[in-house]
Amino acid sequence: MIYVFKTTVHTKTQVQELQPYLDKFFPAAKWNFDLEDCDHIFRIESTDAIPDDEVQSVFKAFDFDCEELE
Repeated sequence: MIYVFKTTVHTKTQVQELQPYLDKFFPAAKWNFDLEDCDHIFRIESTDAIPDDEVQSVFKAFDFDCEELE
């Protein structure tokens, strides 16, 4: 499954700040950011279902917003 989120992450430094936590909470998933997209996309691919509120809680812990795109 592929999940796509609009985020308020704007820089590579912010991605590096989040990286250890995203790796910890989603160890079996592949993820990346597209910071050049106007929505600063966070994309996560996993064979397991990932509730959007889990992703949002990781981002909120670092004062970032994210919203799943349909």
